Amino acid sequence: MSARPKSKRSPAKATATRQRDKVDADAVVAWLKRTGTKAGRDGMARYAIPSDKAFGVSVGALREKAKEIGPDHELALALWESGWYEARMLATFVDEPERVTPAQMERWCREFDNWAIVDTACFALFDRTPHAWPKVAAWASKKGEWVKRAAFALIWSLTVHDRQSGDAPFLRALLLIERGAADERHFVSKAVNMSLRAVGKRNAALNGAAIATAKRLSESSNAAAKWVGKDALRELTSPGVARRLSEM
Repeated sequence: MSARPKSKRSPAKATATRQRDKVDADAVVAWLKRTGTKAGRDGMARYAIPSDKAFGVSVGALREKAKEIGPDHELALALWESGWYEARMLATFVDEPERVTPAQMERWCREFDNWAIVDTACFALFDRTPHAWPKVAAWASKKGEWVKRAAFALIWSLTVHDRQSGDAPFLRALLLIERGAADERHFVSKAVNMSLRAVGKRNAALNGAAIATAKRLSESSNAAAKWVGKDALRELTSPGVARRLSEM
């Protein structure tokens, strides 16, 4: 006797599933509301994080909640759509990198509104997707402050988490860093600086290439580029970095 073919999910069941997903997201948002504090919201202002759509929940509590929830792509999408700061942070912790699409990355990137969500999305999720390097190249040429920061935050995070790539993509990233260093916006300039320093600490060969980039930038007539170069040069040529690279 042949096996009975699996029936397709009925529209009613599909609707019920979507509703259950939404209830799950609503329950998480309700938990965030209960957990947040005014002190937490007030503290965000000290770090230039908008608190008008926030509850004041610590990152540590969000990470613990993410462990409790486990990977859940659909929930991540629903949490992001809620618009709440901590819900979006939590979305980056519970999403499944292999299910993230380039279109999703673009949608989320367009809605970035502060440095913390940019960096968390890049370090916790985007750099683990197969689309990370193409997004670096695409976003580095954008004009928007947060999308541009995302390009360099991704470079920075990839130096830590990309253990498969050789030096080639990081050498190409140095070209993007050099071009982006003249951006005088604080949150972009800081990310450019951190990405340059991170590339230069990945291995000895990249250290040499990053030092050469930093030296050129340190001689720039542009104040932002000069700062990026000089600041990076101090760390990349330090005895501590040299010692660490010699031990790798």
